[in-house]
This record gives sequence, structure tokens and C-alpha cells, in this order.
Amino acid sequence: MKILCVLYDDPKKGMPKNYPIGSLPKLGKYPDGMTMPTPKSIDFKPGELLGCVSGELGLRKFLESNGHKLVVTSDKDSEGCKADKELIDADIVISQPFWPYYLTRKKIESAKKLKMAITAGIGSDHVDLQAAMDNKVDVVEVTYCNSRSVAEHIVMMILSLVRDYHNQHSIVKAGGWNIADGVQRSYDVEGMHVGTVAAGRIGLDALRKMKPFDVHLHYFDRHKLPDSVEKELNLTFHESVESLVKVCDVITINCPLHPETENLFDDKLISKMKKGAYIVNTARGKICNREAIAKALESGQLSGYAGDVWFPQPAPNDHIWRTMPNHGMTAHTSGTSLSAQARYAAGVREILECFFEKKPIREPYLIVKDGQLAGMGAHSYSKGSATGGSEEAAKYKK
Repeated sequence: MKILCVLYDDPKKGMPKNYPIGSLPKLGKYPDGMTMPTPKSIDFKPGELLGCVSGELGLRKFLESNGHKLVVTSDKDSEGCKADKELIDADIVISQPFWPYYLTRKKIESAKKLKMAITAGIGSDHVDLQAAMDNKVDVVEVTYCNSRSVAEHIVMMILSLVRDYHNQHSIVKAGGWNIADGVQRSYDVEGMHVGTVAAGRIGLDALRKMKPFDVHLHYFDRHKLPDSVEKELNLTFHESVESLVKVCDVITINCPLHPETENLFDDKLISKMKKGAYIVNTARGKICNREAIAKALESGQLSGYAGDVWFPQPAPNDHIWRTMPNHGMTAHTSGTSLSAQARYAAGVREILECFFEKKPIREPYLIVKDGQLAGMGAHSYSKGSATGGSEEAAKYKK
């Protein structure tokens, strides 16, 4: 079989010859008891850079020794790009949310042999799920593999925004000692009201991580949490996003992107937020209207916006979020720490082993199976597509 793997570029200075930390902590299970990825074996050392082109997710030896062909590229967006050319006769395509290969209906229908699209990570909205269902292309992801990594990133971003860390650090880097400039937008998070839009694995973990900061915790989700969890964290449940945003000083967005959540945070919803509130978005950039976010930061309706996600990705060089005031944007790095890479590379290996041996893939990994939403897909997504406009990614110039 032919496997196409679309990964992000290598480091500008080349692959690391050594790493700051020699080995990763040994983890056996996720908080809900689900086991970590369990492939029969791996051909990489956990803690190495695996998500870039030269890292190859540690798959080449495994695939080629079993008679399969592996093609790896980062060229995915421009007309006639390598990924599009190689997709035509590919059986399997692997992509990451951080450098997504947008599998639109047109691309899926061009790939007559395509049987499966694997997300090396979590979040498969870069695949036109409706087109995948219509064309009997299975979609799978490594559920939970980097959820805790993202939750850590959320806590970092909340504290960085509220304390105005980015500004304070830039003062020092510029050679200054301007204390008044550094603290005129800096507050304590203690006592604030912090809420999450969706309380799945990432949202709930972020709430748990924020509890020791003595904040008031809120959530909205279409699936209400058990009473025991609400009591444990002293959570306030909201039946609508509008109710949630009216009372929270900090909102963290953790829902999947699908047609029902696309453009959710627009001018209308942001106007209902507490004046001076903060938004942290590590879910998907398209959940927030780009112009509405920038306008709210300019007006002061929002005090800050920290996003790890953009639309499309990579974001065009002139994307308004690069230059708007009081932002703490990162280039979708939250879920691709070296620790997370070891888990999602192992998870991809596990999925491929099951596929080649005609064994069932873990049910939680399934997004689309046999033409229907399945597994985590049935729990988290709705039918339809959120890939429209992704061609704009070609405007990014390295």
C-alpha cells in the first residue's frame, strides 16, 4: 500500500543532535483509565522530534519492511503541490492538526484508492467529514494522545494573558526596567470566573488544573458532567454559551470545529461577554471570527486573546491576528510537545498495525467508519464540512 504522510517542516537549523531532557516520564494510562497507545513495537526514542518531515512519525522502517511505500512531504497547499499529486493513488493519508492537509471533497474524490485518513493527534476537522462519509473513507485519530498537553498550554496562556507576561518579557529583552509599563495591565487570576466552552477531555482537565488557583469554575457542554464531578470542582453548569460568557472573566474554548461551532464567537456573542474579558482558544481558529476578535481587542471589549489555533494553517503572513493588540498567539504548538509526539506517533503505529492485520481499531479512535460518524466522531462532531476557505493557507510564505 501507499501511505502519504504530510508533516511540518524540519527545524530551520536542521534536526537536533541532542535534546535538553534525556528521557520522558513513564506514563501508563490517561486519567479516565484508557491505556496509552499500545503498538507492538516502535522504531523511535520517545522524546525525539517526530512530527516534522525528517521525523516521519518513526514509521519508515515499519512500513517499508512490510512492503508498503511511504511518501513524506510538507508541501500541501499550493496548486499542484506534492501532497495533492501523491494523494491520487494513495491508500492512506496521515496528517497533523498543526500542519493540516485539508482533505476537501474535491481531493477526496480525486483519490480513488483512498481507504483511510489518520489524524496524528486529535481533531479531524481538516477532513471534509461529509465527503469522507459519502466516499466510504474511514477517518481516525489518536484520541486523548495530546489532550493533557493542550490543557497545560491553556493554563500557561491564561496566566500569561492575565498577568501580561508577554509585555513584561519584551521590556526586559529590549533592555528596559519599566515596572509601571509592565504592570499597568497585570492582574491576579485568583477570584476570577473561568469558564470552558465544552468540558470534554481537554476542557475538564483545564478546569482541574485551574482549581488550585482559587478561581470560580464554569462550563457549557451539550453533555452535562456527572454530579460527582460538578461537586468535586464546585462547577457551575450553563445551558447556553451566552449564559456562560456573561459571567466569566476568562473563557477557554475547547469544543471541536464542525458546522454548528464554526464562527461561534462573532460580534454578537463577543458583545455579550463581560467587558475586558479574556479568551483562550486552543480548539480551532475557525470557531472565532477573525475580524470580530481583532475589533474587540481594539475597542477593549476583550482585554486579551491567546490562540494556539488559526484558520487556515499555516496562517497567511498578513493574517490580522498576527498584528492585533494584546494577543498571545502561538503557532499551534500546544499539542505537539515532544512528549505528545511520542504518544501520537505510537498511536498512529497502533492504528496502522490494526488496519494491516484487519483487526478492529480502538472504538474511541474512530471519527468516521463505514460511511457514518462513529466512536468519538459520533460523540463530538456533526455531519457536514468545515474545510471551506482552507485554500488561503497557500498565501503563507516561509
